[in-house]
Amino acid sequence: MRFSRINQPDIDSGYTLDDNACAMICMCMHFKLTRDEKDLYYIQRYLSFIRQCLQPKGNFLNFVDKANKFTDQNKTTNLDDANGRAVWALGYMVSLIGLLPWEIISEAITLFEKSLRHIGKVHSTRAMAFAMKGLYYYRNSIDSPKNLFLLKTFANRLVQMYRHKSNEEWQWFEGYLTYANSILPEAILYAWLLSGETIYKDIARSSFGFLLSQTFNDKGIEVISNKRWQQKLQKETPIAIVGEQPIEVAYTTMTLSTFYDAFKDDDYHLKMETAFNLFLGNNRLHQIIYNPCTGGCYDGLEEMHVNLNQGASSTISFLMARLTIEQYSITDIPFKEQLQIVSVVSKQ
Repeated sequence: MRFSRINQPDIDSGYTLDDNACAMICMCMHFKLTRDEKDLYYIQRYLSFIRQCLQPKGNFLNFVDKANKFTDQNKTTNLDDANGRAVWALGYMVSLIGLLPWEIISEAITLFEKSLRHIGKVHSTRAMAFAMKGLYYYRNSIDSPKNLFLLKTFANRLVQMYRHKSNEEWQWFEGYLTYANSILPEAILYAWLLSGETIYKDIARSSFGFLLSQTFNDKGIEVISNKRWQQKLQKETPIAIVGEQPIEVAYTTMTLSTFYDAFKDDDYHLKMETAFNLFLGNNRLHQIIYNPCTGGCYDGLEEMHVNLNQGASSTISFLMARLTIEQYSITDIPFKEQLQIVSVVSKQ
């Protein structure tokens, strides 16, 4: 369900492909980590939702109301990002070939291949990056020259954007930092991992280094606000005093993980831990963002308070970040015991 009022799901807000695709990624990550067969029910449920949203031409619709009907918002909203996230989710599922039951993998392959009829026509920057993540995971498991060609097509577009906009002081793909920024260097890093072309690696490292310089400081991590984006011509980094959202922290954590795996640079590992700890109170308000009492995650940091609503995107974001760091054994304390500790801290 899309939104909540505090911790109560808001049925009137309906559902989105965005949230359910990312929820499927979470359950696949958890299954990969634990082999918990109870996950299969949820994986199939989210996969069914993605199948429902797929249209005959290969595009996906995003918004579904409480009666399970597509809403008119699908006609007035740009759906490129949702399409990209769906391709990412399906590609990630396919990467678990040999772990997930074949009937699930087989359906994911079918949906993924159908989605390529549309996604190749997309030029939206972040939609391409989300799709590149799915193409990487798919191509890493199933050899597909056409999928590699599409991934490189998207990567070459990002290269051209970078060359057009970047300079010595602004090493980025666009003239601003907005949302889901970290997925751009992550996507182009994936292009290098599959192709070995040095230009992709160089741009991935320089652009990600620039982004980290804008979001990490001696206080920890302060992601770009969804209410005040960073413009190229600004002389100083703005203080993100409102609208710091969990999804930005999760994407940053996941990208740091990808870069650490590729380069084994301890600085990426340290920043990954710092980013995740924002959820546990290491932030400018010194407030816990993850709610151990409900299992949910608050909707972000405002100027003087935490937004206490616990929407789908925020909770999924916490889970993505949590499952990402779990694989590194950053702490020897088991997950369940950590949650108990957090609960005690929050009461104090």
